Amino acid sequence: MRMGHLILVMFGGALGAGARYAVGTFVGSKSGGFPWATFGVNVTGAFLLGLLMGALASNDAAEPWRLLLGVGVLGGFTTFSALAYETLTLASDGAMSLGILNMAGTGVAGLLAAALGLVVGRALA
Repeated sequence: MRMGHLILVMFGGALGAGARYAVGTFVGSKSGGFPWATFGVNVTGAFLLGLLMGALASNDAAEPWRLLLGVGVLGGFTTFSALAYETLTLASDGAMSLGILNMAGTGVAGLLAAALGLVVGRALA
């Protein structure tokens, strides 16, 4: 492990975590019972990671960008642990159908978003 790579990931992670907090603060109070902030962050993060990896796939010199943006920013931005907790909370509060929708919807929408991002990223490369 190179120290410069670790610093890129740490810096990117701080940016991504800050962005995640901002989205949660802005959207959280408007969610109406469904964890829209987490859902949106995970789907958006999946698209952006697909876009990034597609755009940088043929560029061997892009490793610092992959580390900063992919591992750092998007790793800090997306929130699987929050997804799991919020799904369990919905289920334990008696909203089992919302819990299932949250988990399945995020999985399906995330896969579709990542695939779309990959296609767009490769087209832009």
